[in-house]
Amino acid sequence: MKRITTIIIALALFSSCGKNTKENNSNEKKLSINTKKSKTMKKVLFVLTNHEDLGDTGLKTGFWIEEFAAPYYLLKDKGIEITLASPKGGQPPIDPKSNEPDFQTPATIRFNDDKETQEILSKTIKLETVNQADYDAVFYPGGHGVVWDLAEDENSIALIEDFYNNNKPVAAVCHAPAIFKNTKNTDGTSLVNGKKVTGFTNGEEEAVQLTSVVPFLVEEMLKSNGGIYTKKADWSPYAVEDGLLITGQNPASSEPVAELLLEKLK
Repeated sequence: MKRITTIIIALALFSSCGKNTKENNSNEKKLSINTKKSKTMKKVLFVLTNHEDLGDTGLKTGFWIEEFAAPYYLLKDKGIEITLASPKGGQPPIDPKSNEPDFQTPATIRFNDDKETQEILSKTIKLETVNQADYDAVFYPGGHGVVWDLAEDENSIALIEDFYNNNKPVAAVCHAPAIFKNTKNTDGTSLVNGKKVTGFTNGEEEAVQLTSVVPFLVEEMLKSNGGIYTKKADWSPYAVEDGLLITGQNPASSEPVAELLLEKLK
């Protein structure tokens, strides 16, 4: 009887051991998968404007919601890790016009219901603390605010040049190609010189009656910097890729720009 009991206990211990071994192997496999995911997950930095005054009009500006939300969700839904930054940090101003009913899209509606993303947006990190080595690409949403601050911001200029010189994509949409006003190649020429680019058109700026308000026109600046500027009909979706530079013409071009960036990251 004692021998039978001993055998039963031994079998139980063996069974328990086997179970523990399987559980350990399973946990190790999960850890390996998670480690692999963390190593392969791409990281994109979004840089937003902090400028909120629309020239001397007394009106407010900032970043355009669709130009943030459409790329943000397209990339996030594909497993891209996104960090938000701005020159001053904290909550970047939203252009109030982009909140109007006529400018709502599925992405903006999703954003307006997304308290988690709104909370993240309210705590953007300061641009001066950013290191390009931590990211695989940088993306600039537009909005009129960009032509005042990010076009001239020394940290932004240095960051773009750093990304470019380290063979990492730089993407911008609508007014955001204004960021290339002062960026340079290592030989001192403009970063967009000889590159295919697009951005908010002269006609689109005229249509919103801000030609005499903005400090410069995006289309004219890109051309004067040697960019090979192309465009489609005003308000048509249009995105251009040339090497590491990806640019979009207007708000409707936000998702096409993000799609090109996603392909580049693959």
